[in-house]
Amino acid sequence: MPNTYKPGQTVPTSGQYGVNGPKGGNTGKEITGVKGKTFPPTSKPGQSYGLNDKTKH
Repeated sequence: MPNTYKPGQTVPTSGQYGVNGPKGGNTGKEITGVKGKTFPPTSKPGQSYGLNDKTKH
């Protein structure tokens, strides 16, 4: 799965990130990631984040 990020990694690009399940499926949840900050913990083990919508400046 391309461009997925784990909790605790640094956010590479500001935007809306979807929470992916352990097998890669979309959970329907989203977080706002700010470039340079770290991704927050997920609600369940094995979940990751994927960029849905990049912030437009």
